[in-house]
Amino acid sequence: MTLKKKKNRGIKKKRYLIPLALIVVLIAFRLYLPILVKDNVNKVLADIPGYYGQVEDIDISLIRGAYVINGMYLNKVNAKTQIPFLKFPKTDISIEWKSLLKGHVVSEILMTDPEIIYVQEDQETASTAPDVDDWTKALTDLVPIDINHLDIKNGKLAYVQLNTDPNIDLQFNTISLQADNLRNVKENELILPSPITATALSIGGGKVTLNGNVNIIKEIPDMDVSFALEDADVTSLNPFTRHYSGIDFESGTFGLYSEIAIADGYFKGYMKPLLKDSKLIGKDDGVLGVIWEGFVGFFKFILKNQSTDTIATKIPMEGDLNNIQSGVLTTIGGIFKNGWISAFKGEIDDDIEFKDAFTDKELTRKEKRALRKEEREAKKNKD
Repeated sequence: MTLKKKKNRGIKKKRYLIPLALIVVLIAFRLYLPILVKDNVNKVLADIPGYYGQVEDIDISLIRGAYVINGMYLNKVNAKTQIPFLKFPKTDISIEWKSLLKGHVVSEILMTDPEIIYVQEDQETASTAPDVDDWTKALTDLVPIDINHLDIKNGKLAYVQLNTDPNIDLQFNTISLQADNLRNVKENELILPSPITATALSIGGGKVTLNGNVNIIKEIPDMDVSFALEDADVTSLNPFTRHYSGIDFESGTFGLYSEIAIADGYFKGYMKPLLKDSKLIGKDDGVLGVIWEGFVGFFKFILKNQSTDTIATKIPMEGDLNNIQSGVLTTIGGIFKNGWISAFKGEIDDDIEFKDAFTDKELTRKEKRALRKEEREAKKNKD
């Protein structure tokens, strides 16, 4: 075999070996990538002051530009219970392709069965409470690019107190939430560019809805949202009302309606709680319980609207977010107004608008144009 032929054969071998070696390296890197990402995520969780957490597994899909975090949890250091503060069984983080085609690199997140459970005793264990920004910023840092769309399926939000008998457990279940255009990559002429909607079931089987628009790009997000909780069984609140006011309910329904507007850190809104067909004094109450609840029931009787059998009021709230004031006299007057003059309706009043939260009424031309557009859209959707 001539020297020239040997040389040609060696070149041919290299021609195949180099691509083959690259393929092997890429396959090895692809196999190791989930472990690398998992270690990085666990390091981020371990560095949150006052908290600890980890993830079970990471799945990566290079084709659709996504990775899935499985079995992530976060809890307080020295927590009295083993109930995770945050529990995210499955979080799918992927590139939002429709925005990428328009030249914007943003992500969308789908969270399945997430839970946030605030156990009062766990949060009080540390002598110095960690800043909420520590864990929220850390979780945001897990997403390599800005979040533009958020979708939550079957979520849970709960507040728990264990030092009461029975325990207080206020919760929203089967939460479904969608928030779009969070990074304002479309309709950027709007001052509240991001629509948000949510539904849930409360304790007592109440139906919960939330609708509105937000602008989260600002350091203090602007928003204009409405909230309604309807037809919840009021007896589900008994652990809470018994602990804080010494009364419980035998029957009745509970509702809560609210509108909130926030502009540049200034808050304007109201809360409207409503009790219907409620009865105090259960069969199992002791003598002192019957006396106290009878006393409360007397005032409940003279303050309720006799035609609708409701007790309700409207609590106005306004002020800087660090110092929100509620109108005490207006709240008390609202009880008498509902009972003796005109019954409050179990619905959102639609009397709070985003512009109501403006402290500076001199709007720019762009703000006026944006407000007119949003008002037209709201009116169109209502019709």
